Amino acid sequence: MSRLLTLTLTVAIGAAGVACGTQTVTESPATSTPGQTTGPGQPTSKPSASPTSAAVGDTLNLTGFTGKAKLAVTVVKVVDPATGKDTRPGAGERYVAVQIRLHNTGAEVYSDAPDNSAKVVDAQGQRFNSWITETTAGPGFGGTVTIPVGDTALGYITFKVPSDSKITKIQFTMESGFANNTGQWHVP
Repeated sequence: MSRLLTLTLTVAIGAAGVACGTQTVTESPATSTPGQTTGPGQPTSKPSASPTSAAVGDTLNLTGFTGKAKLAVTVVKVVDPATGKDTRPGAGERYVAVQIRLHNTGAEVYSDAPDNSAKVVDAQGQRFNSWITETTAGPGFGGTVTIPVGDTALGYITFKVPSDSKITKIQFTMESGFANNTGQWHVP
């Protein structure tokens, strides 16, 4: 029993340690840690049922409501500020574009609207939902995506945030934000 408690505390402490005007493009090289994959490849281990945390460029394995719906999700790039293709944010606001890669590692076709699954978080803890607009950063997902098992989708999700907000985290939760685990990427 004491070995299990020690192992549990060690894992919990390790997980807690992981969780701690110009255009900025944030990209990090992909690295592999337990529960993650690198690049568009196959998973290196089984997905976690608890919230997971990583850096931009890392891949996290997430699950939906059933054990059959699984994605390896990578926050590839953050463009801040982003320029709208056909729109501009209002006074005191800016666009942030986040490029996300979704690789279906589950046992069934994934069909959902990735824009509904993503949020950005600022340094004050305010969360912002996606904003339906295209930016010059690159193509978006275009609404609902359908990804067969083993396939990948790549697109930008746009957010409209206050000009003075410093974005520190990106979150993604499957099933349009209602699944039981959330991936979180820290933005430097």
